[in-house]
Amino acid sequence: MDTSRNILETIRMIEEERLDIRTVTMGINLLDCADSDTTKAQQRIRERILRRAEHLVEVAKGIEVELGVPIVNKRIAVTPIALVAGASAIHDAEQMLSFAHTLDAAAKEVGVDFIGGYSALVEKGVTTADSALINSIPEALANTDVVCASVNVGSSRAGINMSAVAHMGQVVSDAAHLTAERGAIGPAKLVVFANAVGDNPFMAGAFHGIEEADTVVSVGVSGPGVIKRAVEKVAGLPVDEVATAVKRAAFKITRVGQLVGRSAANRLGVEFGIVDLSLAPTAEIGDSVARILEEMGLDCVGTHGTTAALALLNDAVKKGGMMACGHVGGLSGAFIPVSEDIGMIGAASVGAITIDKLEAMTAICSVGLDMVAIPGDTPPSTIAGMIADEAAIGVMNHKTTAVRVIPVPGAGVGSIVDFGGLLGRAPVMPVNEASCAALIARGGRLPAPVHGMRN
Repeated sequence: MDTSRNILETIRMIEEERLDIRTVTMGINLLDCADSDTTKAQQRIRERILRRAEHLVEVAKGIEVELGVPIVNKRIAVTPIALVAGASAIHDAEQMLSFAHTLDAAAKEVGVDFIGGYSALVEKGVTTADSALINSIPEALANTDVVCASVNVGSSRAGINMSAVAHMGQVVSDAAHLTAERGAIGPAKLVVFANAVGDNPFMAGAFHGIEEADTVVSVGVSGPGVIKRAVEKVAGLPVDEVATAVKRAAFKITRVGQLVGRSAANRLGVEFGIVDLSLAPTAEIGDSVARILEEMGLDCVGTHGTTAALALLNDAVKKGGMMACGHVGGLSGAFIPVSEDIGMIGAASVGAITIDKLEAMTAICSVGLDMVAIPGDTPPSTIAGMIADEAAIGVMNHKTTAVRVIPVPGAGVGSIVDFGGLLGRAPVMPVNEASCAALIARGGRLPAPVHGMRN
């Protein structure tokens, strides 16, 4: 192997093709911080986060300088707070809010960009603590800066908790209205999942799964620019040649991610978790998943053939990445957030891509309806219907799906909303105006599919 050539190639990927590590995320177990005395429980949580993550940002910055690889975000994910609060006998939304403020303060003290895990897992049923946390989410997101929330409402094993789906439709709407003066930023920090995973390093849906070790470091790679350049080099060739080029590029990207992750874990004295292979775009030029799909031969993302092109991309990225690293996990696929991808922003602005097409693409990619701005007067039941549809795709296909939609108060179709930073900007997209309220009002639990009964 020509080491010099590989080093130079990596430098080029960083400097010319916008290769970066999107996040180094430390997962921290908080289960044993529970205490019937709320004050003691919160003190333990704060102390645990400060002790474990004290050097996280410092170490990540050191690796950036040493390897020359940009690390965009440093983050923390914690045990779903509904579990910790439930074990602490917290059953009131007001008391639950104090946990959100504890997380926010601790995260700021160690200097990370976000902390995830203000979460509940309710795919089969809702405990009193789960209910209290879900009820507190709008206030928690409105009154904290770096806290992210998530709720898992379905799984292939349990089915879909439709009562929780209905509740989350209202929660998303409430979170938007409480942050209306800040561009409805609240729902941008809230993800509603089906088949959520406990080793996802990406926000807003990251939490530290109960199956994980006490403390782990995981890495989310990026690199849409690198993949696009690889596709450019096989212009006009058959699609299997495109797949091969993408696999080779994904292998190189993942190697960089694994090096960063293992280096960070070793220096922090914790376990290395996983590399998440997801292609995470930004609204910057040269950092778009949509542009990769267009390079394959689409006039504009969203046209016929888009889902097939995405299938090729997603599969090839996974195959290349899995050959490069033995510990692959998280979501590991292409992200298609509308506001965070300049190609998606453009396609949505001219009506080339719709919510219906994004839903179809969900069957292939990671996540789902991600960072989609919708009219502020969208009924909560319609938002719940979107959540239910995405959950159904995930449950039936044994994959993770999610919804992160933002109903922007006062905004109509065609308006542009700027969320700032990595969250980007988004045109407000139209939704189907026919009602699904009667279906959502039924509640109950949509049974698991027969192929989910594996044992």
